Amino acid sequence: MNASLLEVRDLKVHYPVRSGFLRRVNDHVRAVDGVSFSCRKGKTTGLVGESGSGKTTIGRAIIRLAPITSGSIHFDDQEITGLSKGGFFPLRKRMQMVFQDPFNSLNPRMSVFQIIAEPLEIHFPQMSKADRRKRAAELIDRVGLSATQLDRYPHEFSGGQRQRIGIARALAVEPEFIICDEPVSALDVSIQAQIVNLLQDLQQELGLTYLFIAHDLAVVEHISDDVLVMTGGKIVEQASAEAIYADPQSDYTKKLLEAVPKF
Repeated sequence: MNASLLEVRDLKVHYPVRSGFLRRVNDHVRAVDGVSFSCRKGKTTGLVGESGSGKTTIGRAIIRLAPITSGSIHFDDQEITGLSKGGFFPLRKRMQMVFQDPFNSLNPRMSVFQIIAEPLEIHFPQMSKADRRKRAAELIDRVGLSATQLDRYPHEFSGGQRQRIGIARALAVEPEFIICDEPVSALDVSIQAQIVNLLQDLQQELGLTYLFIAHDLAVVEHISDDVLVMTGGKIVEQASAEAIYADPQSDYTKKLLEAVPKF
């Protein structure tokens, strides 16, 4: 058994609903409502559920892009939930995110070099521009593109190529843990397989740990070691990928599996 890199305990993310002239809170949207799970080092945990189930909110809460109502998150045995912005800053080198939409997650006014170099400037200010250029060239080559493309802009690339750039940006600061938020859902099926294979190759080479968020059970089955099934802000089933697909216990999981197209 692999040790856990990430431990989430009873996580809740509730958003207030306001109404009336005074905009008083009269209810809450329970986007995430008491979720607990762990991610094993060097493995992929698949988080699957329909749109609106709360799975993306979990990823954003872990990386501090969504407010946490209650619960705890431990990263490498360190409790990180209550850290200040400054206290959390060093952890941003260790955990990164690949976003769903490669068309909107890259700044169209920045070149590929600037996109990849930006996190290096923030986290490694001692690096010279030449060193950042060298690192960007290494990364863009590692994700299957060419260093000759570093001075191009996002609009000059296809969707799959843009997602490769997003992966290179996430790798720039040498993270241990990457949250992949539906990284292939906006891509053609043939390109999806290429990106998933790339992520698996990078995991083997670099020892990465993934939280892979998706609604496509076929993709999750292909990449995941462990699977969490989520609906209505709660996890209704969690087990190894093999167990989930061979013998699902939850009625919701069974319905999701029945909905997977069979060719």
